[in-house]
Amino acid sequence: MKNITDSFVSVGHWPSAGSFEFNTDILATNPINLSVVLGILIFFGKGVCASCVRILSTIRNSEELRRGAAEQLERARARLRKVEMEADEYRLNGYSEIEREKINLINATCDSLEQLENYKNETLFFEQQRVVNQVRQQVFQQALQRALGTLNSCLNSELHFRTISANIDILRSVEEIID
Repeated sequence: MKNITDSFVSVGHWPSAGSFEFNTDILATNPINLSVVLGILIFFGKGVCASCVRILSTIRNSEELRRGAAEQLERARARLRKVEMEADEYRLNGYSEIEREKINLINATCDSLEQLENYKNETLFFEQQRVVNQVRQQVFQQALQRALGTLNSCLNSELHFRTISANIDILRSVEEIID
């Protein structure tokens, strides 16, 4: 088990070969790391399918938000084209007013897109953190179960009886000290 985790840890220490390298920062929000985390979850966690569905749902929601932002940008561009056509008609009467509206519209759209991108990145970051914590917990539980299995298989009735007797003696000595 240690070799598997060491191989994940040591990937970050590989020197880069040319201009291609893997981003091994598990906290970075990119599709490669997210797919690695999901792969680890699927490999180690049998009861994690529900959380995988939630993660995929969150990712889908983030992608829908991104698509919505792209549609909003396209509508803003269409509106910008309309404003530009009207600007030609009203150039003599209110060119400066139309130009101001165009700039405000672009700024508002950029702000909205930036907010949506930040929300998506925060959501992905928190989901990755949650997945990493779940994987850690599952690995710990598996290690604990293996240790208990090994301990139970090594204990025979005589050793078990001696261990219980030793613990009883310890409790008696503690009781005598307290009294």
